[in-house]
Amino acid sequence: MKYSSWIGLLLLVFLYSCGEAKTTTEKEVTIVDGTSKYEVYQPSEMSMLMKGMYAFNEQVKGTIESGESLSFEFPEVFLNIHTAQLSETKLRNPTFETYSAKFIEAQTLLFDKNSSLSEKERFNNAINMCLACHKTECTGPIPKIKKLLIE
Repeated sequence: MKYSSWIGLLLLVFLYSCGEAKTTTEKEVTIVDGTSKYEVYQPSEMSMLMKGMYAFNEQVKGTIESGESLSFEFPEVFLNIHTAQLSETKLRNPTFETYSAKFIEAQTLLFDKNSSLSEKERFNNAINMCLACHKTECTGPIPKIKKLLIE
């Protein structure tokens, strides 16, 4: 009698757990009937530009850390920082304009072969301009930007 009670209990637990899995699976199904509108994130021109700047500066960092001399040139597309459309929640303001101009200046100096500063110092100066601006505007990327600094 005890043996059949245990079997009954195990069967009940098994059936209950199968029912739970089915319920969970059913909750994952979404039916779209054409009446719902889904908002999809579209990055701004500025966001895309800054992602490109980040990728470029990752390459520059790797080159400097490997001891190779820079064979890159200043990417003219960086000048779009003055005109690229910001996200809807951001506005151009004097602080942004000042920091973006200082960043362009620092990034341009990185490619000045006659500079008395090392490439590492010039690179870190440019990245520090990014950080300075992002401390006042759009703080989210700061941890990622800090990874660009050369120790």
